[in-house]
Amino acid sequence: MSAKLANIWELPQQQPVADANAFITTNKLEAVLKRVSRQAAQYEFQMRDLETKLAENLSNFRAIDSLLQEAFSVLRRNSRRADKALTSQIPEITAELDDSMEALSELSETLPTIHNQVADIRAVYDSGRKKAQSLVADLTWLNTEFYERWRAIIFTSSSPVSMRWKVFMRFLFAVTFLVCSWIMWIALLGGYRAYRHKLVWGERLMS
Repeated sequence: MSAKLANIWELPQQQPVADANAFITTNKLEAVLKRVSRQAAQYEFQMRDLETKLAENLSNFRAIDSLLQEAFSVLRRNSRRADKALTSQIPEITAELDDSMEALSELSETLPTIHNQVADIRAVYDSGRKKAQSLVADLTWLNTEFYERWRAIIFTSSSPVSMRWKVFMRFLFAVTFLVCSWIMWIALLGGYRAYRHKLVWGERLMS
């Protein structure tokens, strides 16, 4: 009985310790829960950030993949074109080059002959042009009046006549000029003498 009473008296003495332990455990749990909730919120924010970055990287990857696919298709198309050119166009170009080389070789063989022919044609053209110019000059000379031709022969050197004819005409002009000058001199001298002797031409003629 005394033992039961002691136990009864002891139980109320142990309850404050149990309450204190329960209070401490609850506080720890709340602190742990708060810390865990903060970490969970932080982890959730990081997860969302990571999800955003992953979505952005995924869109960039898709864009890069589309660009790579397009570049690959362009490369494949260009490769097919290059293969087609190698199989079809290059032989045609080679054949055209061979034909061009043959034509150039033929031209190199015929160029001296063509050059000689051109030189002959030029010589014939020059001679014909000179003959035409001489004919035009002769026609112009023949259509010139006699006085103009006579003056050109005597006083110029551009008249289209021979040197003998020029010398003859100039000699004839000189003789004529001398004769006319001599006659004029005689006439002037006779007039002067008549004037000195006070002779009248009319009275002299009547006598």
